[in-house]
Amino acid sequence: MLRFVLLTSLIFSSTAIAKPFGDSDKGQQKSPSCIYCHGATGISNNDSYPHLAGQNAKYLYDSMKAYKEGLRRGPLADMMAAQLRMLNDDDLRDVAAFYAQQQPR
Repeated sequence: MLRFVLLTSLIFSSTAIAKPFGDSDKGQQKSPSCIYCHGATGISNNDSYPHLAGQNAKYLYDSMKAYKEGLRRGPLADMMAAQLRMLNDDDLRDVAAFYAQQQPR
């Protein structure tokens, strides 16, 4: 019985880990305003804006969420909050997944 419980817990825990963070295809569709500063594939043409390509999806999500909620401050924080205002948590996950899957330089 103990073996069954352990095996079952391993199966379900590995399924939870393997689940993608967001939907990259949807993220590409939801990120048109990001392109102007961060580039179409997350490689910025301006050194003032960070590259997003290849970043960790959870990090990107947490950063966007913090900007949206006014918890992350900086020179462009208000602009970021305005860009993210209409996106919900699922949207943020999708956008994060899209940029995380792009190839960094």
